[in-house]
Amino acid sequence: MNTNPNHKPKTDKNTNDQKPRKTVNLANEFLWALIGLLLTIFSTFLPAFTTNVPWTWSSDGVVSQPLGVTYQIGAVLLTGCLGGKNAGALAQIAYVILGLTWLPVFAHGGDWEYLKEPSFGYILGFIPGAWVCGLMAFRTRTKIETLAFSAICGLLVIHLCGLVYLIGLALFNPANGDLISLANLPSFMLNYSLIPIPGQLVIVCVITAIAYFLRLILFY
Repeated sequence: MNTNPNHKPKTDKNTNDQKPRKTVNLANEFLWALIGLLLTIFSTFLPAFTTNVPWTWSSDGVVSQPLGVTYQIGAVLLTGCLGGKNAGALAQIAYVILGLTWLPVFAHGGDWEYLKEPSFGYILGFIPGAWVCGLMAFRTRTKIETLAFSAICGLLVIHLCGLVYLIGLALFNPANGDLISLANLPSFMLNYSLIPIPGQLVIVCVITAIAYFLRLILFY
């Protein structure tokens, strides 16, 4: 035992900077999964656009410019940022099941024939993408840079799954050869991944800001 009256116990200087990992309770996870499912369905058919800067509205008016993508990716990542990994993945599992077995909730319809669509790999990628986004978004206290990084990681996972699926269609599905083959595979990669990325990054910025302020308002 140290009897020095001037002795002070050692403390970790980072203790005050580290807060417990944030979690979402089971009821809230289910609620966010339901919200995420509805958002994903409706945003599938909602084109994303941007406008000119607000300080030019008085002189030029409000001019909208399409981003060439829908808000669907934003709904997937926003669910992960707000509901966590389980809610994000559950919402997208339900979305895939509904689209394959019941409702035409995909961009070009639904049912099992959609497995042959080049875009289906990206839809499957919503599941691990939302899970990764939700996992990383709740590893530390709420910070806008953490949420942005989480959403970008989720987006990259979605595109990785989509690219793998495209390659699989080209290699192992001869019946689909009239649509996609090794010869035109690069053009599909360009159209489904490279071209949409800039617009999707704009959406990531938007949902990052929304998720940050909502988590501050909801105190988690």
